[in-house]
Amino acid sequence: MTKILISAGEVSGDLHAAAVTAAIKKIDPTVEVFGMGGDALRDAGGEVLFDIKDHGVMGFVEVVKKLPNLFKLRDDFAKVMDERQPDCLVTVDYPGFNMKLAKLAHEKGIPVVSYIAPSAWAWHKSRAKNVAKIVDKVASIFPFEYDVYKEAGANVEFVGHPLVDIVRPKMTEAEANTFAGKQDDRKLILIIPGSRLMEIEKMLPTLLEAAKLIKKQLPEVDFVMPRAGSIPLQMLEEKIKVSGISVKITEGNNYDLFSVADLALATSGTVTLEAALCGLGSVIVYRTNPLTYFIAKLVVNIPHIGLPNIVAGKSVLPELIQDDFTPEKVAKEAISLLERERNAKMKEDLAYVKERLGKPGAVGRVAELVLKIAGEKK
Repeated sequence: MTKILISAGEVSGDLHAAAVTAAIKKIDPTVEVFGMGGDALRDAGGEVLFDIKDHGVMGFVEVVKKLPNLFKLRDDFAKVMDERQPDCLVTVDYPGFNMKLAKLAHEKGIPVVSYIAPSAWAWHKSRAKNVAKIVDKVASIFPFEYDVYKEAGANVEFVGHPLVDIVRPKMTEAEANTFAGKQDDRKLILIIPGSRLMEIEKMLPTLLEAAKLIKKQLPEVDFVMPRAGSIPLQMLEEKIKVSGISVKITEGNNYDLFSVADLALATSGTVTLEAALCGLGSVIVYRTNPLTYFIAKLVVNIPHIGLPNIVAGKSVLPELIQDDFTPEKVAKEAISLLERERNAKMKEDLAYVKERLGKPGAVGRVAELVLKIAGEKK
């Protein structure tokens, strides 16, 4: 029986790990998949030994605080490797921890597949060489990522981006309009503050203030906020109430919402790429711990942080980071993006972003790669 150890450290990674697990089990239902994930991995038939609720963390300062827990987690994974003898380790994103895990597996003779690989294209390219030494296969989701890893000597294959398969509206346009509360003669703007409690605290108040400024200049506009499952509804309701602006909160069906909205005010993350695949542009914002931002500026090697901009290789959506993230600047960019000429250019750029992400079927290709690598060990 083939045994796959998998490690995903956050909500987005859990979804990708679950998709690959489901695809593996579709090919061969007898395969055992176990490791770190969350509800999505569990629902896909994976055995969750370590739950992401206990281990998700990002940011340099935040990671330092959690180091003791991460060291213990690594030791626990080592025991699992020794006791259950997996045929392959699949690491999904979460690079700070997962590359240490990959090194451990490599030392134990366990083949490693890196899916949603470390962003070597964003950091110093020597990082790709380090990954190449300990990973047997890099399943690349970006064309520019493939080039960086290939140059570093990694065994890499461009599989395409999984979101091309995943991001698909399910409702008719009429149903989506009803769900969103979209009216023909009014603009609909989404407020997407993030999926972490820290992001809600740092981003949402400023986004709500920006929404008030937009409303003053464009009275015929409505605001909707899709709630991330990790964020308590009461927290969002309280912050909206304090702001004094009317915002409708929705649950689920985000892609249907994206397909009928006119614009999003969004915290930087995968959601901005999901929106782009639905043809929805965003004003991309972010604010983090000042020390974390200072360190990031020293080590990050790319001009953009928004995924649509990174994929396009140019600025197609505005980014407002740290001190530039003010209500006034968000409102100004939002109003500009809603103007006909700039909006048309933005839609054209978003179509190019989608084209760059490759053909459908990425998840199935990853599953086949994993089973092939695992089979070669036997």
